[in-house]
Amino acid sequence: MANINTERIAQEEPKTTGAPNVRDRIGITYEKMLKNQLYKILLFVSGLPINLIVSVVFFIQKQSDPYFKWREETKLRLRKAGVEEQLAADIRYELTTKYLFFNKQINERKLQAETKKLVEKVFQEQVATHVDEAMKAARINKVTYGSTFSKLIKNPLFFAASLIPGLLMYVFIAIYSKPYLKYVFDRLVMMVFVIFGVTFLVFTILYLSPLDPAANILGQTATPEQLKHFNQVYGLDQPYLVQLWNSFKGLITFDLGKSFAGNETVSTEIMRKLPITLQLTVISLIIAICMAIPSGLISATRQYSFFDYGFMVLVLLGLSIPDFWQGLVAILYFSIKVQWLPATFNPDNWLSVINPAIVLGTGLAASVARMTRSSTLEVIHQDYIVTAKAKGLSERKVILKHALGNALIPIVTVIGLQFGGMLGGAAVTEKVFNINGIGSYIVDKQFIPDIPGILAGVIYVAVTISIVNLIVDLLYAFLDPRIRSKINDY
Repeated sequence: MANINTERIAQEEPKTTGAPNVRDRIGITYEKMLKNQLYKILLFVSGLPINLIVSVVFFIQKQSDPYFKWREETKLRLRKAGVEEQLAADIRYELTTKYLFFNKQINERKLQAETKKLVEKVFQEQVATHVDEAMKAARINKVTYGSTFSKLIKNPLFFAASLIPGLLMYVFIAIYSKPYLKYVFDRLVMMVFVIFGVTFLVFTILYLSPLDPAANILGQTATPEQLKHFNQVYGLDQPYLVQLWNSFKGLITFDLGKSFAGNETVSTEIMRKLPITLQLTVISLIIAICMAIPSGLISATRQYSFFDYGFMVLVLLGLSIPDFWQGLVAILYFSIKVQWLPATFNPDNWLSVINPAIVLGTGLAASVARMTRSSTLEVIHQDYIVTAKAKGLSERKVILKHALGNALIPIVTVIGLQFGGMLGGAAVTEKVFNINGIGSYIVDKQFIPDIPGILAGVIYVAVTISIVNLIVDLLYAFLDPRIRSKINDY
């Protein structure tokens, strides 16, 4: 091993004391981000001019880095000491023992190849360990790309000059340094992949569908020339990959095109219909939560009582009754017989929302109430609840302050999942009550099939569900300090 001269030790930067400043934190975060492949790509793309300078400096410093010289010297020293031969003998013995234990026939060529591969891997690890220990003892750090950036960023002139060309890169660094922002950003990136995956899947299914949009829209009396012209206008005569790329391009540019039927702008139609469905779904969700959580809590605290058995019967009924049948019964009774509520939806009449909201929220109320009951029953038998009661706290305070918080986590999960189901499954309720929402819009377009309209509707629903799931994940951290601590270490 080469001797370490004092001149190289003196070149080492003195250790800073106290809390790291802004530039130090940027360098530390940058080195952490390099270990994550996604953020590594974002760093290089967003701060390309800065990274080109760092790359040049890194290449120059790497030439004088003692690590590689020490590495070669350590290899020779360990080989002379017979470490590599001893590893080969040990690994060959272990592999042979394994083959004999499992009654496998020993193939000499395969055994030699596997031994050689494992020896090379273990030997390189030992070499790296010896070199790292030696450099640590000599107080010399290995030159890496991250350490090069950290040294450069400590220079005030370099930092000031890099602010404008590397602004986007510094934004990503700031996001990564904040656990909650990083958590939200990661979920948003995942949402992008989900949207593209949904687009690919839905488009492929529609492309393989035997239905012909041109024939369905123009009718059976359309001539072959008219069908051909229709397919040319909307690009349906192009290959699958070209049409798929056009769909992705429209998604990236936020231009989802025009629908086949009516030649209407898809984005405009979706933005007009989606709020109606969202309003109906949110009102249904509020009604369901207000009914389900108190009922579930009372049922759990009065287990095996008359109320508990009656509650379970109602839950089974709520889960079993189809939405369309319940909607028709509601119209027959509340709209026709007693004439309390309108039979169809009218945006200007808030009473027309009550029937569809109750019908749509019945299934959710039943699921949430059942989960509230089972989750509360599991929590109230824990030791800390028994301790709280033994201290003399009232049952109401024990349930609301100690039990409900821990019982809410699975309840929130069910609510998030059911909200997505309600948003996507609102088409039946919308059809029964003549609501011009996103669900009925997608169903109507499905029978053509109107590819741009269906894709746009599904994409907007997928985005909404992804946002709801993100909110649910953040609620976990709000409800459970254990999850909050994991996010802080995320």
